[in-house]
Amino acid sequence: MSEESDSQRTSPSVASLSENELPLPPPERPGYMCSLTEDLVTKAREELQEKPEWRLRDVQALRDMVRKEYPYLSTSLDDAFLLRFLRARKFDYDRALQLLVNYHGCRRSWPEVFSNLRPSALKDVLNSGFLTVLPHTDPRGCHVLCIRPDRWIPSNYPITENIRAIYLTLEKLIQSEETQVNGIVILADYKGVSLSKASHFGPFIAKKVIGILQDGFPIRIKAVHVVNEPRIFKGIFAIIKPFLKEKIANRFFLHGSDLNSLHTNLPRNILPKEYGGTAGELDTATWNEILLASEEDFVKEFCQPVPACDSLLDQPLLSEGLISDVQCDDSMRAMKSQLSSCY
Repeated sequence: MSEESDSQRTSPSVASLSENELPLPPPERPGYMCSLTEDLVTKAREELQEKPEWRLRDVQALRDMVRKEYPYLSTSLDDAFLLRFLRARKFDYDRALQLLVNYHGCRRSWPEVFSNLRPSALKDVLNSGFLTVLPHTDPRGCHVLCIRPDRWIPSNYPITENIRAIYLTLEKLIQSEETQVNGIVILADYKGVSLSKASHFGPFIAKKVIGILQDGFPIRIKAVHVVNEPRIFKGIFAIIKPFLKEKIANRFFLHGSDLNSLHTNLPRNILPKEYGGTAGELDTATWNEILLASEEDFVKEFCQPVPACDSLLDQPLLSEGLISDVQCDDSMRAMKSQLSSCY
């Protein structure tokens, strides 16, 4: 999950300058037009250290760092694209650069997930109702990603297809500047998840998924609300927890079947009736249509060959939050212990 600690470092290019000594900001270029409302501009300034008057200077600084330190990295250098990484790391140049490198490194290191990543290749997952995005945001402006593992039938396709669908959804959501500033909330419904299903989500899959969400994708995950979790969820969480940073672990909320507890965080007027809400029945078709309409964009981004000179191919990944094999082994032992105690 992409958001880091609240402690901030001064951007390197201004570390030794006072406010009165700063050079004039560059003029706005026609390539980027800010779509944030006045309220969101204020929120970005307060929470992300984003100053509109210095925005494009910061983007240019990150662009220069990429060109200097990773000259062969195959990446977009557009203003809007680089802004995602600056916002996710509160405009700390060094950490934004590392996030960008990790983002591309993750894609190179897990071809089962990232090869041929396009909506039309995931119609079975989308049609199953495994995930959707609710039509209304929460009071903080966060989109709500709803995941329902019980809709997955393991004999139909491997678990990596579900991960592909989640990643596709995150890529679509993060295109919005509002989402870059507000972040997202995850609502996970574990009703009916069995031991056989849980066994597919082992520590090595967990390591990769958590590594991507925390250190390899430019999105702010503000909360994870788990509902209808069975006893088996103790085993699932035993897999996940060793890989979570403390700040993110504290954003997990387990509600069980107590929907009133859920409603204290997500109001009823944004939830479908399946979760005690008043926003009608859960609609998965609309989000599927949004993804499928973006087919061409995903083909351009994920279905092109990687240049042989790409500088990431031989470099270690996720240096910001590297998870060791020892942790995976410890997590496996914890999982077996928890699963045994659940049954």
